[in-house]
Amino acid sequence: MNELLSRRTRVCAAIAVVAGVALSFGLEVAEEPMTPMQMVFELAEIIPGVLVAVGIVLVFVMQYRQREEQLSVLRDLEVARLEGQRWRSESRALLAGLGEAIDAQFSRWNLTEAEREVALLLLKGLSLKEVAAVRATTERTIRAQARSVYSKAGLTGRAALSAFFLEDLLAPIASIR
Repeated sequence: MNELLSRRTRVCAAIAVVAGVALSFGLEVAEEPMTPMQMVFELAEIIPGVLVAVGIVLVFVMQYRQREEQLSVLRDLEVARLEGQRWRSESRALLAGLGEAIDAQFSRWNLTEAEREVALLLLKGLSLKEVAAVRATTERTIRAQARSVYSKAGLTGRAALSAFFLEDLLAPIASIR
């Protein structure tokens, strides 16, 4: 659609140039008779003025289109922002409940405060190196705390820890035929 408008604009601009030159030239020739050389000079004087006028109109057309596109992007952004707010609002209670359920499970596993924090950061997807940076400790310490979490929980590793909490949250997969 934009290409069509652009092509249409170019055609209109070309027609405007030809019409402007023809009108101006016709008015000049009607005022007084001219020799062919005078006509050429007269055309040479008229064409730049017409081209500038058409150029100014084209600049305004381009600016109008850019403004419309910008407004469209801003409207789309506002819709996305409102949808994000709605999702956060709707899921706030569910997320709070999930947080409480995770904390209760950590209590059943008898995790220390440090192990709880490490487990939560691992559930959020941070690497051992990133967890170490967040907790201002060594990666070796975090690795040991993670192993302790897995051991107390009876799990085999990070994937099993994530699956423990996500398995019941996700909709069941329909049987594959």
